[in-house]
Amino acid sequence: MITAMPRPALLPHALLTPAPSVRPARRGDAAQLAVLSHPFVRTGALRERPASLYADRAGDFLVTESPGGGLEGCVGLRAYPADGAEGRGPAGVLYNFCVAGHSQGRGVGAVLLRAALSAARAQSLAALFTATTGGGSLFLRHGFAPSAARQAPRSWAESLDPLRDARILARAL
Repeated sequence: MITAMPRPALLPHALLTPAPSVRPARRGDAAQLAVLSHPFVRTGALRERPASLYADRAGDFLVTESPGGGLEGCVGLRAYPADGAEGRGPAGVLYNFCVAGHSQGRGVGAVLLRAALSAARAQSLAALFTATTGGGSLFLRHGFAPSAARQAPRSWAESLDPLRDARILARAL
């Protein structure tokens, strides 16, 4: 009887690459956050923000780093208090979500989104919202669904630029 050794299954590249680690951004990451975001600003996918805003809101951001120390991806999570007049609990907004071109397709976005969901739960937020000018497939795969602006935190919804024609997505937590 002749037996052959089983051949290892071919795995997609994303499964062979170790999952990136996520950490909170630091004030010193502001310049790198601006550089990481710039290609997406040029295409209109993100709103332009000055580096000073990234420094002031560093506490909102989660980032992934390359082994060399450069940022591969980021997402901001801003919490909003409950709106008693509308009968809504505290909610969060994900913003400035981007992954460097060379890191796309490697699971960086999914790792960041899972970390943001975990952070939102740790803050006892009732729901998360985001606005996207793209298809939003990553969000949809993670339980987000189309939503109306009136269901989102009022100040955030009012700050959206109607000319961008962004689609609002939400997820209950």
